[in-house]
Amino acid sequence: MLVAHTWEGRSEFVCDKARILAGQGYVGFALDLYGRGVVGSGPEENGRLMQPFLDDRVFLQARLRSAFDVVRLQDEVDNRNIAAIGYCFGGLCVLDLARTCADVRGVVSFHGLLGKPGNTDGNAISAKVLILHGNDDPMAQVDDVVAIEKELTEAGADWQLHAYGNTVHAFTNPNANDPGFGTVYNTLADHRSWISLMNFLSEVLD
Repeated sequence: MLVAHTWEGRSEFVCDKARILAGQGYVGFALDLYGRGVVGSGPEENGRLMQPFLDDRVFLQARLRSAFDVVRLQDEVDNRNIAAIGYCFGGLCVLDLARTCADVRGVVSFHGLLGKPGNTDGNAISAKVLILHGNDDPMAQVDDVVAIEKELTEAGADWQLHAYGNTVHAFTNPNANDPGFGTVYNTLADHRSWISLMNFLSEVLD
């Protein structure tokens, strides 16, 4: 199980998710896309760290593929049964992994960014896809949702999208409490989305 981080970097938030998954019998691997354990100190630095990857999605996809290849070579890993989850920026990352990596079995995006890259038109998507989305997320609005639904359908993906009402961005993060920025923790959506993840993994992984 690859766990892709938010725009902050590989913080304790995603490391904890990897540990929880490991405790449930999966191999949990928290990605460090920024490298060297760099973690942003706040929105301004987080944005500076993330932006180069948004500007160059081919570079992002190459880094994701490198991480995937490292994981699949680990002795503990069944390389036919690898899935990935991601939060916020990490949600975009795992969707790009599905778009470009035929070997990943399934991906789950938690309140992820949904923008499509410019280099994947016509790609088939063999991974199963689950998008867990706050219906009022200002960072993934209605047009973005409609666009990714169309993209996934045209790519032949087996996809689901669960939208949680009265829910904005970062709904799984207990430290999210900035209504003006559109990031607020939602206990019920957090709980429901984790149950959806567990159900998805039981279906996707042998």
